Amino acid sequence: MVGPRASRDGRPFDRALSGGLWQILPVILQLDGLRVTVDRVVYVPHLDAPPDRPFPFVYFLTIHNGSAKTVTIKGRKWVVTDSKGDRIVVEGDGVVGKFPRLEPGESFSYNSYHVTNSDSIAEGAFLGLTEEGEAVFTRIPPFKLHVPDGPVEDDISF
Repeated sequence: MVGPRASRDGRPFDRALSGGLWQILPVILQLDGLRVTVDRVVYVPHLDAPPDRPFPFVYFLTIHNGSAKTVTIKGRKWVVTDSKGDRIVVEGDGVVGKFPRLEPGESFSYNSYHVTNSDSIAEGAFLGLTEEGEAVFTRIPPFKLHVPDGPVEDDISF
């Protein structure tokens, strides 16, 4: 394993990624070969959204395990930053109600959605455990949630 370490206070990983799940163990290592791809992001206006965040976006992600270790994804943390710089931090157990176990060479794909109040950037991390009990993470690369200016046809298929 190589890469940045995230300590209990989140430095240098990201101050926004401290707390909650990230305090299970004192040190979490970024696992070489464990990575996330953002496969697709779609604005879907017909999805339910609260009045203060009326713009729903469906995103499709894949977690790839290119490492030599088996990893079980135990949780995730999202940081969504809007155009004013306000942040919403969301963390929770598992991934869409599952705890995917990824052997070397395996991947796990899923989709979910965020709701925003303006153009935003979403990013975060997945927390996992190796079979040896090592806490590891991989970053979710930043991606844009751009609110279209005019009418939009839903272009989504699951």
